[in-house]
This record gives sequence, C-alpha cells and structure tokens, in this order.
Amino acid sequence: MKSFLIALAPVLLLSLQPDDSRSRVVSSRPFAVADDDLKPTLTQEKVEAYVTKIFSGYHYRKFNVNDSLSTKMYDNYLNDIDRGKLYFLASDIQYFDKYRTQLDEALNNGDLTAAYDIYNTFRKRYRERSNYITKALANPKFDFSVDESFNTDREKASWAKNTEELDEIWRKLLKNEALELKLSGKADTSVVTLLRDRYKNRERNLGRFRSEQVFQMYMNAFCEVLDPHTRYFSPADSDRFKQDMYQALEGIGAVLREDGNYIKVVEVVPGGPAFKDKRLKKDDRIIGVAQGDEGKVEDIVGWYVDDAVKKIKGTKGTIVRLQVLASDALPNDPPKEIRLVREKVNLQTSRAKKEIVTINQNKHDYKIGIINIPSFYRDFEGAGKRDKDFASTTRDVQKIIDSLKAENVEGIVIDLRNNGGGSLTEAISLTGLFISKGPVVQVRESTGDTEVQTDPDPNVTYDGPIAVLINRFSASASEIFAAAIQDYKRGIVLGEQTYGKGTVQTMVDLNQWIKDSDKLGQINITVAKFYRINGSSTQRKGVSPDIEFPSAFSAEEYGESSQPTALPWDQIATARFDVTKSLNEKQVAKLREKYQQRLKSELEMKTFVDELELFRKARENTVVSLQETKRKKEREEAEKKRAALKKLETDDEVDDDETSATAKATEKKKKDIYMNETSRILADYITLSKAPSVAKR
Repeated sequence: MKSFLIALAPVLLLSLQPDDSRSRVVSSRPFAVADDDLKPTLTQEKVEAYVTKIFSGYHYRKFNVNDSLSTKMYDNYLNDIDRGKLYFLASDIQYFDKYRTQLDEALNNGDLTAAYDIYNTFRKRYRERSNYITKALANPKFDFSVDESFNTDREKASWAKNTEELDEIWRKLLKNEALELKLSGKADTSVVTLLRDRYKNRERNLGRFRSEQVFQMYMNAFCEVLDPHTRYFSPADSDRFKQDMYQALEGIGAVLREDGNYIKVVEVVPGGPAFKDKRLKKDDRIIGVAQGDEGKVEDIVGWYVDDAVKKIKGTKGTIVRLQVLASDALPNDPPKEIRLVREKVNLQTSRAKKEIVTINQNKHDYKIGIINIPSFYRDFEGAGKRDKDFASTTRDVQKIIDSLKAENVEGIVIDLRNNGGGSLTEAISLTGLFISKGPVVQVRESTGDTEVQTDPDPNVTYDGPIAVLINRFSASASEIFAAAIQDYKRGIVLGEQTYGKGTVQTMVDLNQWIKDSDKLGQINITVAKFYRINGSSTQRKGVSPDIEFPSAFSAEEYGESSQPTALPWDQIATARFDVTKSLNEKQVAKLREKYQQRLKSELEMKTFVDELELFRKARENTVVSLQETKRKKEREEAEKKRAALKKLETDDEVDDDETSATAKATEKKKKDIYMNETSRILADYITLSKAPSVAKR
C-alpha cells in the first residue's frame, strides 16, 4: 500500500483552520439551557473540520459534503441516540429538523451546535423517562392476564406524539421486560428489584456521559455515511485501544462494545476460551455476568462496556458465567448461559488443524483430509527476524498437507467457516500451495491505482482434488483465498455466500498528522478495495459458492450488504492468469445435480432445510404477547424450533459428562451436516476426476 496518505496529510492540514466567523443557528429550544448541559471544546471543533477535510481528500468513496450527506448524517445521529424511538417526541424531531440540511456547513466550519443541542435535549427527555420508570416501579401493576402485545422492533415505529403516548409505550416495554424475567424463573419481588437496579444503572451511566463521548458519537454519524468501517476514536477510546491490543487476548477472548443498552460481541478472538467453547458468537449480546459456579448473576443491561469488561475479565483459571441473547435469537428465546474458564489466549490453539474422515460414497470408502483454518495468522515480527518456527498459516498448512499425503488421503477440504480474515500475505501464499505462480488478488487504492498481488512460487504443494467450505461469516482474506481457488478452477467452493468485506482500512493517530498540544484521537479510514483476479470486487457480494447450502442467514440481515452505506460492488479489468484443468463447468453441473438429488431425497437433508425455513419465518415476527399464558406457549414454540435446528447444527455437543472425548468428537462430526455434505461432494468430485475423459494437469 502506498504511503501517499501519510505523506500529504500534514502538508494539507497545516493550512486548515475552522472558520470562527460562522453564524450559528439560534432557535427556540424545547428546554431552556441548563448549567449541566454538555458543551463542545475548541479542540473538538478543530478536529471536526480536520477530519472532514481528511475524509474528503483520502477516503476511498468520493463524496461531496452537501445537503444529501447532511440528511444521512442527521438520520444516523438520531438513530444512534434514540434507535428505539423511546425518548424523543415528535415535537422534538420537528424542532431538530432545521438541522437536517445544515450539518454539511457545520462539518466544514467546525460547528457543533446541532450535535450538542440534540444530545442535551435527549438527556432531558431521558430524565423524564427515568421519573416515569421510578414511579411505575414504585407501585408496579403488571397484569399478565390481559391479552395485549408488544412489538420488540421499534426502529420503524413513529415518534410518539405526546407524553401520554410515550407513557403507554413504556408501560408495555416495562411489562415485557418483567414478563421475560418472570418466565426466566425470577420471583415477582426480585423482578421489580432487577428492573429498578437496571434503570438506576442506565441513569447513572447517562450522568457519566461526557462531551468527548457526544463528539465521538456525532463524528461517527458522519463516518457511517461514508462506510461501515470508517470510524473516529476519541482520545480516551484511542488510548484504550492501544493499551488493550495485547490485553484483548486475555480473559474470555472476546472484543466487546456498547450497542444501545446492551454489551455486544464484536469479535471472538481465535484461540481464546470463547472461541474454543464455540457458543459465543459475533453480534451476541451479553445481559448478565456471574462469578464462579455459584455466583449470583448480575444484570449488566445499560452498563458501560468498561464496567462490563471488569466483571467479565479475571484471573486465569477462574470461572465466569455469561447470560447471552444470541444474535439470531427469536423474540421469545430465553437467554442462554455460557460457562467459561478464563485464561490467556493461546494462539497455538487458533492455528490450522487437521483431521481425517472416511466416507462411503459411490460404493467406495474415500479417505478425506480436513484442514480447519480459523484465521489467516502471521507472526510478522518473527518473520522479519527470520525465526525458524514463526507462526504462519501457510507454513502450518504446508506441513499438514505433507502429513495428509503421507496418509494417502484422496482429497482435501479447506474449512474456512467463521474465518474473519487476517493477513493478506498469508492468503496469497496459501493460495500458492495449490496453484503454480500467478496473480491472487488485485488492490485498488482511492487514487485509482491498482496493484496485482501475485504468488511468485511455481511449486505446487498439493495438486489433488480440493473443496473449500465457506459460510456467511467467512470474510476478507478468506474471501480472497476462496475466490482465487474458484477463479483458477482449482477446486470446488461450497457452503454459503460469504460476508462481502472487500475494503481496506488504515488506522491513523491524528496527533501524528496535526500538531496540537491536546490529544485529538484517531481515525480508521477506508483507503482501498479488494478485487478478484477476474476483476469482480469481493465487496458486498463476497464469494458465491459453486454449490450453495441451505442457510439460516440472509444477506439482508448479516454481512456487508446488510449495511446501507457499504461501498458498492463494482468490477475492474481482469488480471492475466491461466485457468487450471482441475475442474470444469460440466463437472460442477454434475456435482450440483447429485447434491440436489440428495437434498430432495434424503431425510436428514430435507429435515434440515424445513427446520431452517421455519426458523427464518419465526425470526421475522417481532411481536410478542404480554399475556403470560400466551407468552409461555410462544416461548415453548420458539424453544422447540431452536432445539430441532440445534440437533442439526455444526457445533452441537453431547451433554453427558461421562461420555468419552472420542465419543463426543465422533458424535459432533456426525451432526456437522455441512461438513458431511462437503465430504460427499468431494467424494463425487474425486470420482469424476478419475474418469478417463477428464483432462489431467
């Protein structure tokens, strides 16, 4: 990647100063100015103008700071503050509407009037709600025999016209939360106590919210217009990021952040306790934490992430229990409890692993090697020092392939499910194990310059049949590898459409660019895009498998294409490369035909498809009953749907503690329908490859 961004920015910014002669909008506010209103600093005003100039000049998306951008930013900011439309009134929104097309001028001028006016109004509305909640919970009258319902998804709801209408929304919301707690086994008295504590914590956290956090939220409303991966980090968050880069690999091995009132899982770190346990997933929400096997669960809804992390982290070898709402939970699903033993992440456990399975197909036993790659890892420091055994995905996989060949496997599966990416260098060199030298990926910078990155090694470690297994959460480097294998016709790609993360970001400390005595924070800015060697971007579309498996996840819900401001898919010129003779379209069509036959005729596959469809339909309904008898039935139905699907899921484990490790592993393999079907398709592929009419390499 070229260094033009770092080289030119200081020069550009030396002449940039916010215009202090700007006129600020003055209008009647819904509340009078209060002494405790949060206010912007002069440094924040400078940073606003600086960052706007940087993004305008160097972000990959070429955009104009105009009324259209202002409107999108305005909507983002309101959504970030009050996503559920639970605090602002329609009259507040009408008052704020004057800012809708004025934020573009404000960005250029370093004017933060709108940001703080909107947020200070929110603080006052929040306190009004807190007063209502305090009164409601002082003498709660939850009648769970009344037949009424509540829509848990309020993002598309209208703003309440008046306080009375908002009171009714909150009456149902509190009743819904109380019923959830009651059905989870809480006594009536503890239900009320939990709710009181929950909302006291939220109010306390609001009181701790500072000007720096308001500014960060406002700037990220701007960033969200550009793309989902461009971010501004306040000085405090920037410092925390730098300090926690190593510490993030301790505890349970998960990266967390605040998402509304919840603590959300941003990433499960390969090699950590959560990664090995496999039950905690990206986008899950942690709502409770307990210490040890006997500790009381502490409700953390409404907590700051810093406070939550203090509870979740702990001494190596100690136990923490998490209450978790799954990212794909149905509205009536109870939280699941996950018990983890804290430890320092052992990167060794996140390295590539192998196993060998035998599958009977076409009246023949096929010996299949499976290589699971959880991430594309590389010890750059060790590589730079030329350490003999530095960690490298490619080096590890090469050793595994040699051992699999020694055991006479007939084909190899590369399992990239849930592999979120990592080192681009490793994605390129790993591809080189399966192809002769040639291009692997194209990188196009914001200037329009395109660089073709190539595997220069003509040696091929393995030239036999391969299948690459992907899913919706295979991203970035995983997509580059899978796309290259597919474009070279080197192997068959199976599974789900991948995530579609085809952009490149760089993290920049603003104080390195701008000479200022105050800390300014840092930005993560999108500067380039990845393209396949066939010229197609991996952005948004990801990699579509040659044979697509049934999926519980849609592109509209998960993946890059679910983000409204994700950079678009596009296409550039094809790189020059020679297609291998490992696989042809006729073979792919034949393999797809055999798969479709099994999908229609075999009971296990038919059941799996039916359960997925039922599960998807159940998730679409966000309305829940507030009548206890009906809600119990809804919950029972939801649990049945999840239980039926779980019997067929990849990570389903045998629960009996007395069951041997070998038996558990065997049972788990049986229940991995995706891997079983992948092995069967690979066996069909091996059979076709042996046919006399197939050209050999």
